[in-house]
Amino acid sequence: MSVTYEAVLDVSEDTVLFLSGLLHAERLRRGTRAGRRKLSTYKQAVLVLRWFLDDTRMSALARDNRISKSTAYEYRDEGIAVLAARRPTLHGALLAAKMAGHSFVIVDGTLIHTDRISIPGPTKDVDLWWSGKHKHHGGNIQVVSAPDGWPLWVSDVRPGREHDMTAARADPELLERVADWISEGSHALADLGYEGAPDTFTIPFKKPKDGELTVDQQAYNAVHGALRCLGERANSLLKTTYKALRRQRGCPWRIGTIAAAALVLLHHEHARTT
Repeated sequence: MSVTYEAVLDVSEDTVLFLSGLLHAERLRRGTRAGRRKLSTYKQAVLVLRWFLDDTRMSALARDNRISKSTAYEYRDEGIAVLAARRPTLHGALLAAKMAGHSFVIVDGTLIHTDRISIPGPTKDVDLWWSGKHKHHGGNIQVVSAPDGWPLWVSDVRPGREHDMTAARADPELLERVADWISEGSHALADLGYEGAPDTFTIPFKKPKDGELTVDQQAYNAVHGALRCLGERANSLLKTTYKALRRQRGCPWRIGTIAAAALVLLHHEHARTT
């Protein structure tokens, strides 16, 4: 026996219409004939947003819309794709940050949890997607944010076993674009997870193995930490706004596309990119 209840989607009407418009354009691009789809683009947009915001089960989305579960997956994946296609490039994000007057950006990695994935990694008896740091399976996403912790750009996903510096090096443009950014006198703040590229990222001093930091180094680290810590807000903002980013139950290689789609939604909902 099922119970019917009313619910309110915590998103503006404008965002629903924005996604509906993207879906309509996609149907035109594909040449989809009128009346061939069970749901209108508006209802499909609501379905996609329910999944992003509340991580609603696909069985519930299918039942509520009187469609099959496989069709619900197809509608959701189409919504993710049209949103991710509008993801900002890192070059564009940094250019916008420069125009906004930001003197620095913050680079930080975050782990998107997944269900257990038993895929052998390069190290014996360690799964490829297992993060030793977080003690959980997941995918590593690099996030570039503004000084106040507003997310500007997200990378594609890398397996959870990779440290932030390894994941940054795997991205085809991250290090190159950040190098261009700092060459103009700006800074890219990061934690010690990026100590492999001290000429690219501004990182704190590491405590010597058999010594102590000087007073000046401690003061530098305190200021650096106070500025850099706001980068955690970017990761938190994405995960708290979109529950679908708290745990990926499908293919982990899709995490980057889902994170990019969530970023586009966040930028549109708040009418802010920088």
